[in-house]
Amino acid sequence: MSIDTSKVADSNTGAATPKKPNKAGAVATWADERLGLGTAMKKQLRKVFPDHWSFMLGEIALWSFVVLLLTGVFLTLWFVPSMGEVQYQGSYDPLRGVEMSESMASTLKISFDVRGGLLMRQMHHWAAMIFIAAMMIHMLRVWFTGAFRKPRELNWVIGCLLLLLGTLEGFTGYSLPDDLLSGTGVRAADGFLKATPVVGSYMSFFLFGGEFPGDSIIPRLYIIHVLLIPGILLGLIAAHMLLLVYHKHTQWAGPGRTNDNVVGYPMLPVYAAKAGGFFFIVFGVIAVMGGMLTINPVWKFGPYDPTKVTAGSQPDWYMGWPDGLLRIIPGWESVIFGYTISWNVMIPILIVPPLMLTILILLPFIDSWITGDKREHHLLQRPRDAPTRTALMVSLMTFYGLAWAAGGNDIIAIKLHLSINQITYFMRVMIFVGPLIAFIVTKRWCISLQRHDEQKLLHGYETGIIMRSPEGGYSERHLPISEAEAYKITARDRETVFTANGQVDENGVAAPGGRLDGVRAKLSTLMFADNIQKPTAAEIEEAHHHAEHEHALTAALDGRAADGHQFDGHHAVEGESLRGDH
Repeated sequence: MSIDTSKVADSNTGAATPKKPNKAGAVATWADERLGLGTAMKKQLRKVFPDHWSFMLGEIALWSFVVLLLTGVFLTLWFVPSMGEVQYQGSYDPLRGVEMSESMASTLKISFDVRGGLLMRQMHHWAAMIFIAAMMIHMLRVWFTGAFRKPRELNWVIGCLLLLLGTLEGFTGYSLPDDLLSGTGVRAADGFLKATPVVGSYMSFFLFGGEFPGDSIIPRLYIIHVLLIPGILLGLIAAHMLLLVYHKHTQWAGPGRTNDNVVGYPMLPVYAAKAGGFFFIVFGVIAVMGGMLTINPVWKFGPYDPTKVTAGSQPDWYMGWPDGLLRIIPGWESVIFGYTISWNVMIPILIVPPLMLTILILLPFIDSWITGDKREHHLLQRPRDAPTRTALMVSLMTFYGLAWAAGGNDIIAIKLHLSINQITYFMRVMIFVGPLIAFIVTKRWCISLQRHDEQKLLHGYETGIIMRSPEGGYSERHLPISEAEAYKITARDRETVFTANGQVDENGVAAPGGRLDGVRAKLSTLMFADNIQKPTAAEIEEAHHHAEHEHALTAALDGRAADGHQFDGHHAVEGESLRGDH
């Protein structure tokens, strides 16, 4: 039997009256009965997220993208994506009366005649810079900590696609004003398309609607910039976040943290409040940069003119590394079946960037294949725990950095009073030698850190207290590290080198995949070569037993040394311990 409590008096002073149902509650109940969102939302709102400063790198990328959307909507209200010729009559006096496209004129109008327009333009441009930089650094964090491993390989692929689309979005965006600098970039893009063998000229005609520059490229770039790529970006970001929630967030190793749990704060109210506050921090920093730091001053460059080019013209920083490769490659060309193959354009622009992207996408799968690791991983690794993997990414970073620096070879030559030819020759050599040196140095560095961890785990940390023996020798006292630090050091797994089975059939022919297994075995051996494996439990127990004996002896000697006695044994003369730096 159920009781209708809506008609029960809630006090003794008045008669019972029916209560009106809450409208918001009624709407929520109606929606939940038809969509079934209530249970799912309750579960997700209490979902736990771990807390660490490095996890904010992805949030910076996310919130800068939100700033891009907000400022982009503002700019679309006044921007005119047209290449129609007009005579500028705005408030910027040096360009008044100059013939230019409507897109350039509307950009100047936004900059000088629309209230807050220049701030919005510069915030939009700075947010684009930060968006791509944050994605890059976030991906480096994911790689160095092993967060890309199963089951997150697809999220890594999505991240690579986001980086590619963000770069293309940036290129289409800074090309829209149709100023002299961006027009030079579009002219270079036309040359890259035409360098494609056989189909290059057709691709250029299709994009530009005829011979360069035509009158269609700005409207087409506008549609790509405000509709096509943002729509794909939104879809990929949504998929990225859904996979993040589904797989649960990775966390750093520590006491109480395992592959089967997550230690952190719930979505509501803690994490949502922190994320919301961080959004306003990112927004505020971008607003300060937009208001204080000039970027892309198109009024200084003037409208695009195919007969002119700006001195020291360079693209935005994220497009600098292909430009650098283009600058340092020799002028190689071949004629094959009557077609001119411009290798000096194809290699740095049409071959190396797609190749680098492909390598980046395949890295998690290559790593899994070499190691044979098919387990799920929800605990992060320290970079030193995977020396070869860390060194590989550092070598790729070195290649990228050297190519990026080569994109400014003319500026470097001017500022440092050097020969641009010498800089070019130096970069041609270092683009191959530099990544190799970086790989070797990084790997040895990580192995040295592994060896240092082993010493700390077995013998304790250096205290800076120097003890002198009766024979005059000096030694430093070590004390055991904390359990939390010991847990972090021992949380990593021992590596297992893959070995080929070498199976053959009755005729002595290697089984299918046998040769591939041999390659995999060699790569696995190279990957784990010289790594310092974590000590076994027996080794740790033996070392701690020896250390406890030494600590007890040292304490006894220190106690007697305080009284001015001299001992036979390992420590102390005239009862003094010498404290020094270590």
